[in-house]
Amino acid sequence: MLVAQITDCHIRPPGKLIYGAVDTAAYLARAVAALNALDPRPDIVIVTGDLVDAGAPDEYARLRELLSPLVMPWRLLAGNHDDRENLRAAFPDHNYLRGDGGFVQYALEDGPLRLLSLDSLDVGAARGKLCADRLAWLDRTLSAAPERPTMIFVHHPPFASGVEKLDGDPFYGAREFAAIVARHPQVERVAAGHLHRATTLRWGGTVASTCPSTAHQFALDLRAGAPLTYVLEPPAYQLHLWRADQGVLTHTVPLGDFPPPRPLR
Repeated sequence: MLVAQITDCHIRPPGKLIYGAVDTAAYLARAVAALNALDPRPDIVIVTGDLVDAGAPDEYARLRELLSPLVMPWRLLAGNHDDRENLRAAFPDHNYLRGDGGFVQYALEDGPLRLLSLDSLDVGAARGKLCADRLAWLDRTLSAAPERPTMIFVHHPPFASGVEKLDGDPFYGAREFAAIVARHPQVERVAAGHLHRATTLRWGGTVASTCPSTAHQFALDLRAGAPLTYVLEPPAYQLHLWRADQGVLTHTVPLGDFPPPRPLR
């Protein structure tokens, strides 16, 4: 099974740029075209939050236009820049967004790899949060199929990145999240966004990772007290390839106008 992950699209209304400089819509359109051109194509695309920049209805309308050309199924998560009600209003045909207890979280059961999506949005805050209700849903859902290999998607990574400004407001419920995952060895991976960088960590008895943004990245600056800045490093997406004999293998694929592949000589 092949699962594509894109994240942190930060779509703004037509004509509006992030920081007055980054055309996130053009970047997302390029990501969609790249995914459609893959052979083999992914079985599904998961978009792991910060879908838009301010949670506004016109931003979600633009997001829908940009994602509609995807030829494979796609599913959405909420991030800290999202608004659950405006998201649902813009995608009324996406019944899974109704979620559990008002949260945007759901299980996808059709493929050989089970996919769970968690809602880590803490309204009004940049941090991630998993309250008791969301954690209980996760534990119940994992307990219902202990024999099925599972991948969990969530917007916020439940670990520190080493970039001080990103780590300043810790993930609420991360310890409990890790304890639940550790009790369920069928969890092959926890995949997040939010950091606008690719990272990997052994966590909760499994592997946790983050995917770069389809647009701008946060600069990698591990100095104490360093300001948070953005950098126009190549945007990227990730392909998570699951095989029964191996588990989940992840490729991080940069987006850009590169020369075509050439034969080895």
